Amino acid sequence: MKNKLIATMISTAALAMCAASFAADNAAKDSYQAAQARADSEYKIAADKCDALSGNAKDVCVKEAKLDRTRTKAEAKASYENTAKAHSKAMVDIADAEYEVAKERCDDQAGNAKDVCVKEAKAAKEAAVAKAKGGEKITNARTDMTEAKTDANYKVAIEKCDSLAGASKENCLLSAKSRYGK
Repeated sequence: MKNKLIATMISTAALAMCAASFAADNAAKDSYQAAQARADSEYKIAADKCDALSGNAKDVCVKEAKLDRTRTKAEAKASYENTAKAHSKAMVDIADAEYEVAKERCDDQAGNAKDVCVKEAKAAKEAAVAKAKGGEKITNARTDMTEAKTDANYKVAIEKCDSLAGASKENCLLSAKSRYGK
């Protein structure tokens, strides 16, 4: 009877967590889609303002509008997916867009000054990309370390349960499983 009650309570708690998770997933998806739509509409407004300009100033304005759209979309996607890879990709996409803006600004210069400007822009992009990829590796290493530590602690908890018998052992195992997410 007691075991049946515990099993029922665990099942009820699991269902409640799933329902809350589903609601949170829908809210996150709605937020992501709203950010994507906002980015597109803000880009259209900014690009329309660029039409009043001419020459390289117009080109820079359009690239800046694209940068803003890229930043908003990339950050929203990274936030929605919430993985190291997604955050790294967002940083790389933003670095690429910033590079395009910087390169376009260099078009106002000539000769060696333009060459230096372009090389500086490229160096800044490469540094940002390296930082993004390094950050992803660090995050993945931390995740692996945390998982290994959790697995080791779970094995220790299970080993401790082996010295018990009956309902005490079952409760100990259930407790270990819930504590370590197994």
